[in-house]
Amino acid sequence: MTIQLKEELKTLDQKHFLHPTTSIEQQQIQGPAAIFTEGKGIYLKDLEGQSYIDGMSSLWNVNVGHGREEIAEVAKEQMATLAFSSCFASFSNEPAIRLATKIASLTPGDLNTVFFTSGGSESNDTAIKLARHYWLLKGQPERQKIISRTQSYHGVAMGATNATGIQAFRNFTNSPAPDFHYVYNQSVRDLREMIEALGPETVAAFISEPIQGAGGVNIPPEDYFKEVRNLCDEYGILFIADEVITGFGRTGKWFGMEHYGVVPDMMSFAKGVSSGYAQLGGVVISEKIHETYCQLSKGTLMHGYTYSGHALACQVGLKNIDILERELLIENAASMGEAMLAGFKALQEKYSFIGSVRTIGLLGAIELVKNRETGELFETAISPIFVQETMKRGLILRTVTYEQDTVVFAPPLILSKAELNEMLRILDETFEFVRKTIIAKE
Repeated sequence: MTIQLKEELKTLDQKHFLHPTTSIEQQQIQGPAAIFTEGKGIYLKDLEGQSYIDGMSSLWNVNVGHGREEIAEVAKEQMATLAFSSCFASFSNEPAIRLATKIASLTPGDLNTVFFTSGGSESNDTAIKLARHYWLLKGQPERQKIISRTQSYHGVAMGATNATGIQAFRNFTNSPAPDFHYVYNQSVRDLREMIEALGPETVAAFISEPIQGAGGVNIPPEDYFKEVRNLCDEYGILFIADEVITGFGRTGKWFGMEHYGVVPDMMSFAKGVSSGYAQLGGVVISEKIHETYCQLSKGTLMHGYTYSGHALACQVGLKNIDILERELLIENAASMGEAMLAGFKALQEKYSFIGSVRTIGLLGAIELVKNRETGELFETAISPIFVQETMKRGLILRTVTYEQDTVVFAPPLILSKAELNEMLRILDETFEFVRKTIIAKE
């Protein structure tokens, strides 16, 4: 019966389901890579009963792990009471008010006012629009330009896509938006030169992830964001932190920017705010920006999503944050991240084709290289084969191959030492397989 059901679902999937960020050719030839039916803790189970460690928290987001019944219970209760009501025209609901207040208590500095969205792409689109609107209210309409970093990822809505520094995402369509510019990944000098070349009076905002996720888990130098913050202040440019991946404990702190002692003007969030149990995101703005809106905005704020302030999603977000706090999962992410790094380093010593390894909290990366000394890559990327092999052994991971050959990691924040050891065992077994079957033939 399972085989028959699998074949039925495979056929229906191929015919009717256009998958996000997927090789259509691969889907049409092979069908879905797995059809999941259950999640519990750090594990996913497919239609055939095979269990996998969800080494990516699905999409960097299931921070509290799968199968949390207490979240399901509050969702059921909220849905039965008030699933949704519009927040347009100043209508409100208690879960949205409570969650906005809770997030304001967690965010650093004067980031105290929340605009809700349904996810990360909408959050970054919103931040870009709010930044440009701010300058319109301030009487500086020429401030339209947005600067981001190469290898950055900010989403797939139009504004977020154009802010994304990974060119493959921008090449998906043939009509790029104007006024988006990209600066070399971690060079403050290049950022200054770009601002000067564009004209500071034309730049609305600089947007950056604290740690780049989809770009390869790139951790900046210690003082990078302090220098960026000073530069933005010098030129009067707004600083937007994209905390969609790094927020809500992923890096061992509530928000990634806390590692660098920097308070941005805006902070976008999504993913970990609800651990994927409901579609939820948002932007937190500073008191300075909020006061400007309150003082100078005389009409309607002409921006909003149907599900901004969604009552059910916000109630789920509140329970998710409660779990993060009650179970000390931010602290666990910090300590288990150190253990994960130690495990990566042990593998690095064992296998000469492992290049750089890095973690910050439970966000990590292992680079694969032909020559560790020079950083030379293999002619054909190894990481896609590697993650296929880890999946055969029960571990789901992801690759980044934009000018690199990297395996990235983001397991749920509930990860235990025993579960980490199982991850490392699978990695070791897979690296040995790669060494014998691929590296030895190079």
